[in-house]
Amino acid sequence: MKTAILASILASAAAFAPAPSTSRGGVTSISESKADLEFLAGKANPIVKYYDPLNLATQDFWGKGNEATIGWLRQSEIKHGRIAMFAFVGYIVQSNFVFPWAQTLAGAAHPSADLVPEAQWDAVPLGAKWQIFAVISMLELWDECGGGGAMTHYTKGRQPGKYPPFTLFRDNVHFVLDLYDPFGFNKNMSAETKEKRLTAELNNGRLAQLGIFGFLCADKIPGSVPLLNDIAIHYDGNPMIPFEGQFSYFS
Repeated sequence: MKTAILASILASAAAFAPAPSTSRGGVTSISESKADLEFLAGKANPIVKYYDPLNLATQDFWGKGNEATIGWLRQSEIKHGRIAMFAFVGYIVQSNFVFPWAQTLAGAAHPSADLVPEAQWDAVPLGAKWQIFAVISMLELWDECGGGGAMTHYTKGRQPGKYPPFTLFRDNVHFVLDLYDPFGFNKNMSAETKEKRLTAELNNGRLAQLGIFGFLCADKIPGSVPLLNDIAIHYDGNPMIPFEGQFSYFS
């Protein structure tokens, strides 16, 4: 679980940053209308197709308009899908592997792989948890401000899921590589390949969300996920309270 949280720091960029999708009329857009979402859903899953039982895509959040609402929803789905992909892989890694180096300056080792990943996270020192969440918060802030104005907000036209570069920070504060494609390997990728990868990322992210919650349910509620009965390890804590017993209203 600790690996999953650490990896989520990079989640906004380590997965593929999507390119504009092509609508039915051949016009490039950022999926800012319900019709665009329906078209994208058909490509992502031709069987289920468009599914919005709560009619979220027709709403007007915070009085910003429907296009801004859809931009926010698209950004949220892509971001949560990326984090879930990291969490799913991180859970598997933490169940089988422990970093060989010390976790703290005092020389304390990382939590044992004999512990279920949720319990490994509980064993992480409070200071280390705050460091992780502080970095995540700074990356979220950088995303929200569009990299210091380098990009528009994702509710105002930016491609959903595209993380801003660190150009302003790099030029004025300290050298740091961009999170997505830091060495420019994908700069010449074709629009068709980008669109194909976007669709794959959506599907992988949705599946990963089901997968990580399957792990959490299997550990917390014995027998709730029959396929995982043979590998699940019961967890007595609450995975929804990351600071349980340390800094939490529910301690």
